[in-house]
Amino acid sequence: MSYSIIQPPFELKFREMSKRELGAYREWFHSVMPQRTAELAEAVRGTPGFDGWIPDLTPDWLSLLCEWYRREAETRQRTDAEMGKIKSRLTFPIDVPNQELTNRTFSLAMDVGMYFGQVIMKNVPGTRWDQPTKNPKFADHGQPVILGFGTVPLNPVRIAVTLAYAFAAKEQTGYRLRVLFDVWSRKQK
Repeated sequence: MSYSIIQPPFELKFREMSKRELGAYREWFHSVMPQRTAELAEAVRGTPGFDGWIPDLTPDWLSLLCEWYRREAETRQRTDAEMGKIKSRLTFPIDVPNQELTNRTFSLAMDVGMYFGQVIMKNVPGTRWDQPTKNPKFADHGQPVILGFGTVPLNPVRIAVTLAYAFAAKEQTGYRLRVLFDVWSRKQK
């Protein structure tokens, strides 16, 4: 299976990016979505047992996509420098996992998140993309989120990254994206 890792033309340090850089990121994110969806579809359908997956943006296919994604999530050992940097930012000492997602897994998370966001946009009326830029302390500052669920935005890429960590730790099933879709679609105004 061939898969091209996404290469954002930005260092994704959202809290440090200017409003202009965030605007450019938003434009880039939405412009690459069709190509990344095609890349994801090729990777999924090129995997034995998943060749029947249809990327038609309906929630019906989220479980099969998520099961594929669960099998693909991988970690690597964090370097001593990475561990030191993380620990230096901690206010209180906590255990820091020595495993990190691979670059390929982060890329898959972005692609799966983009696809998940498109499924929501197509199937949940009243939703729209947004990019919060007012408060750099907000967890989703500068990132594409979906509004239309009351006051809580949905960050589909963050959801996909969180799922990858859970998959790597063997803590989630491959049905989670469909479950999340159902939960969020019920929150719609």
